[in-house]
Amino acid sequence: MSLEERHKLKKLLDTVPKRTVVLSSWLNDKGYSPQLLRRYRTSGWLSAVGTGAMIRAGDRVGYEGAVYALQNYASMQVTPGARTALALLGKAHFLQMEQSLVTLFGPTDARLPKWLREADWGVKIEFHRTSFLPADLGLVEVEAGGVPLKVSSAPRAVMECLHLASGSDDLVEARELMDGLNNLRPKTVQVLLEACASIKVKRLFLYLADLAGHDWVKHVDRSRIDLGSGPRSLASDGTYIHEYQIMVPRELA
Repeated sequence: MSLEERHKLKKLLDTVPKRTVVLSSWLNDKGYSPQLLRRYRTSGWLSAVGTGAMIRAGDRVGYEGAVYALQNYASMQVTPGARTALALLGKAHFLQMEQSLVTLFGPTDARLPKWLREADWGVKIEFHRTSFLPADLGLVEVEAGGVPLKVSSAPRAVMECLHLASGSDDLVEARELMDGLNNLRPKTVQVLLEACASIKVKRLFLYLADLAGHDWVKHVDRSRIDLGSGPRSLASDGTYIHEYQIMVPRELA
């Protein structure tokens, strides 16, 4: 390996954090040719995790390092959300979390690359393409798996849980999650609710906040939130909430 190649290797290792995936396309743009990257692999400095994706040889990389690559090298708006984000934020410690399932969200035109879908990250990855909230709204940065990641903030994550809810158990769990969110910022909640395109999510979110009795919900201006018109049924045989025109499971009410 030439002196220049060693210098570029040192720069690469100094630039790319440990426990992360790095993309060949990004490195190519930085002046690392496919031939040079191949030499780094054969020399034992890098290991491939799929076509177009590599890690430091011997490094232990989880799904967090893969998502880091999407966010930082591919400029993809893919983020951990719903229960996964709440767990990373320390907001779901009292729930029975399925540690083997990771929920990611992205815009409707996003596609997870083949290298991420086919590699073994030690967890099952569930990817949801949605447009009920803008993909870049209501995110926060946390350290996850030893790397910095953008994830859904607590109010956005609860809205994502409500978006995915398919039965009474999911809604009861969402209520338990809401009960623990006593320090949300009303301005953040306001922006998310005004931007949310799902009538179901907005009505349920406000209803659960009312049930929890949080002080911050008093500062949300409901006149600026489109709650739609007409009733919505979330249970075949439940309790009707007149204020929000929703039929909810009896366990929730």
